[in-house]
Amino acid sequence: MVTADAIDIQNVRFAYPRNEGEIYDHLNLKIKQGDRFGVFGPNGAGKTTLMNLMTGLLYPQEGSIKLLGHNTATRNKEINKLFGFVPQELSFYKELTPAENLHFFGAWAGLDGNTIMKRTRELLHILGLEDVRNKQVQTFSGGMKRRVNLAIGVIHNPKVLFLDEPTVGVDVQTRHAIISYLKELNNNGTTLVYTSHQLNEAEDLCNEMALIDEGKIVAKGSINELLEQHNTSSLENLFLKITGKSYRN
Repeated sequence: MVTADAIDIQNVRFAYPRNEGEIYDHLNLKIKQGDRFGVFGPNGAGKTTLMNLMTGLLYPQEGSIKLLGHNTATRNKEINKLFGFVPQELSFYKELTPAENLHFFGAWAGLDGNTIMKRTRELLHILGLEDVRNKQVQTFSGGMKRRVNLAIGVIHNPKVLFLDEPTVGVDVQTRHAIISYLKELNNNGTTLVYTSHQLNEAEDLCNEMALIDEGKIVAKGSINELLEQHNTSSLENLFLKITGKSYRN
């Protein structure tokens, strides 16, 4: 039995309206199911655009993007149940409590009441939010808000989880806890697609990666293979060796 890739991008072209030049021209990328896949690059390289294309927030002008064998351009609501998205911008209702947010987003994802209650209990426990389950999220610290953001992204047990800077602005303890939980999700079968400027964290989390610069994939493979191939000792050194050390806007 042939298993579909988690992500299959074929000959994608994309450009924003009224902007000169294309962000992507005939982009091809495959991410296997079960990978912990990192997407890295300098500012303006197209990482967030690629994330938005893969999640269906944007659609290519040419080519196709398939998520677990489903073409994202069909705008089929069933596709939304297959993946979760943890955006860099906090995405919840700050006037609500963690439990209320999870109940709302669980219902939006199509879960029944019993499942929502069960998943809410599980996630509040796992992510250390039980003691504040009935407090408004707007009173939380940055790290606690990040954990609420993550809980919302996984409430429906997605098969693919997209993560855009999931630990930005958090303390060391929170970062460690989030990364440990993401590894646990992956061990249980969730494919992770991750982007971050925290390259030490990325090196710990990811097993495969693509390095993007100016809308092109300039390196792709396992992190260990790429470090050996380019004779570098860390992901940060690899990043600088391939993309240069000059300022980026």
